[in-house]
Amino acid sequence: MLPRSMRLAALLLAPIALPALAAGGAAPEHPALFGIPVDFILFALTLAGVALFHRHTLAVALSGLGAITLYKLAVTGFKEGAGLGGLAAHMQHEAVLLSNLLLLLLGFALLSRHFEKSHVPAVLPRILPHDWKGGFWLLVMVFVLSSFLDNIAAALIGGAMAHTLFRARVHVGYLAAIVAASNAGGSGSVVGDTTTTMMWIDGVAPRDVLHAYVAASVALVITGIVAARQQQRYSPILRHEHHYVRVDWPRLGIVALILAAAITANVVVNVDYPHLAERFPFIGAGVWAAILTSAPLRRADWEVLPEALRGSLFLLSLVTCASMMPVEKLPEASWQTALGLGFVSAVFDNIPLTALALKQGGYDWGFLAYAVGFGGSMIWFGSSAGVALANMYPEAKSAGQWLKHGWHVTLAYTAGFFVLLAVLGWQPHQLHKAGKLPPTAGAEQRVQ
Repeated sequence: MLPRSMRLAALLLAPIALPALAAGGAAPEHPALFGIPVDFILFALTLAGVALFHRHTLAVALSGLGAITLYKLAVTGFKEGAGLGGLAAHMQHEAVLLSNLLLLLLGFALLSRHFEKSHVPAVLPRILPHDWKGGFWLLVMVFVLSSFLDNIAAALIGGAMAHTLFRARVHVGYLAAIVAASNAGGSGSVVGDTTTTMMWIDGVAPRDVLHAYVAASVALVITGIVAARQQQRYSPILRHEHHYVRVDWPRLGIVALILAAAITANVVVNVDYPHLAERFPFIGAGVWAAILTSAPLRRADWEVLPEALRGSLFLLSLVTCASMMPVEKLPEASWQTALGLGFVSAVFDNIPLTALALKQGGYDWGFLAYAVGFGGSMIWFGSSAGVALANMYPEAKSAGQWLKHGWHVTLAYTAGFFVLLAVLGWQPHQLHKAGKLPPTAGAEQRVQ
């Protein structure tokens, strides 16, 4: 295990990255220390506490949320207003997002158990190689699933397959790679990730995020090969399927039904009726409608919900803390800013970052989609997929262990970004809201 001082230093991407956000958009009336608004300092201390006291993450996150809320009530107020009225208005604004996250995290925890009990993971040794390449192809499967599924679902399905294939002994580095594969797979698809769906709703053409897959594919190869070899040394993949395995087709049908409900709600409601999506958590509600409808066919493992609830409340606390930060704009759009946002996404909710980038304009949306999508994989609590998988594998709830064994995720993120930059260059799209085709970048726009 890394020494505590090294774990703290490794975690604190936050104090490195958050001041850049503060400089980019904090209101000048916010009290500051050394030029950093106190709000950000409280948030950074919360993240540091999560890293150092990983056995008490929920208590630390709730304490941080309480401290930030009291500070906003007493000193700065909220974007929506001062005092309790401002707090109530802020929470009303965030209610749909938080409700969707809670319903999805709990619902997909049940989905992953349905999938595991369908016995599909047990028949995978028929088709996967019996060495480290089997672990690599499992990550490729997660990547492909995430291109059209929610990344939480893809990560949990990957976790369920790994649980069987590696006899419940899954290396932390491989867990990091599962999260990375799920986030990478959604980065180039407007139905694969919340942030890319936000871009689509805002008017960004699906083709304008598609080239994120250039970077995501490079990142998958790097992190996949390293993590698969880590896993093979730690606990080799099953060489033979279990005897007398029979796929439970009704359970597999339930999994398909739940996923279909999530995809339908995401595409139909969020894209065709975005104003309704802002008022009600249709995606989460659709998932739970499918779960309850299918309950008479096969009993769900309700016993997993208490642990999933604790992990969900932890993530919701951090997301709420992030929503209170005084970020009104980002630094000027550039490939350097996009690269930095990937590191910020490891500790800061990528949904408000994406909203700010859309409001500001001037980004190459493929670069941004890759950065805010994949970047959260660098720390276990940096994305909802990471938190969901850590609920399944509690040993992942250590930022120090994640950074120590999942170092290849950071390497993969950086390598993928610069390969994309070298191959296509930075080509900002600025006219998506005007309903026009984005301009073709000339030689002067390219950065090689």
